[in-house]
Amino acid sequence: MDDLLTEVIEAHGGTARWEELTQARATLVSGGDLFAVKGLPQDATPRVMTVRLHEEHASVRPFGAHDQKTDFTPGRVSIEKLDGQVVAEREDPRTSFAGHTLETPWDPLDRAYFNGYALWTYLTTPFLLAMPGFKVTGIEPWREGDELWPGLRAAFPPRIASHSTLQDFYFGPDRLLRRHDYHVDVAGGFAAAQYVHDHVEADGIVLPTKRRAYRRDLEGRPLLEQVMVSIDLSDVRFS
Repeated sequence: MDDLLTEVIEAHGGTARWEELTQARATLVSGGDLFAVKGLPQDATPRVMTVRLHEEHASVRPFGAHDQKTDFTPGRVSIEKLDGQVVAEREDPRTSFAGHTLETPWDPLDRAYFNGYALWTYLTTPFLLAMPGFKVTGIEPWREGDELWPGLRAAFPPRIASHSTLQDFYFGPDRLLRRHDYHVDVAGGFAAAQYVHDHVEADGIVLPTKRRAYRRDLEGRPLLEQVMVSIDLSDVRFS
């Protein structure tokens, strides 16, 4: 394993503790201009996000109605009643984004798919980088003010749904995540820079509780005048 990745995983709680756990659960409040652009503006209602840690599976509730939730895997996404009755579902959901631009409207299943893969990625970072099939290499550090943040570039395996195949992760002097760069392939492939803040320790795992994603320019600088996606987490629990 890359020395930096080893240090990063240790700073976030360590492999031994991660392997003891199977699930994360958190209260989520999300927003940002992306959802309005997609015709699905997000309200500030708190939602409960649950993800499995060692396989890509996620669910959020409520979704669309107080008695509904989502069920996400890379190969299928659905909206269901809390008793399991299927309201809507889509097999091979990634194909529905073919030809999309940033302005292409999403339907609720598109949003459920995006939410599922994105939050699974965030709640398993950086541990997912050590999963089978990921290829991780060091990259040039990013200078942020007076700090130099070392970086890792991850090539995601085809079996994992996420923003884009190549994603960059930058870490502070304490080796905690500070910034996450990617292209949002399901929204026309725009380049994003996501800054993370307010790390907490939850059941032995350290993670950021605030995320703000911006579009970035050709030099990698965030365009701070527009928040594309905001995510605030609370009551995070690993079990």
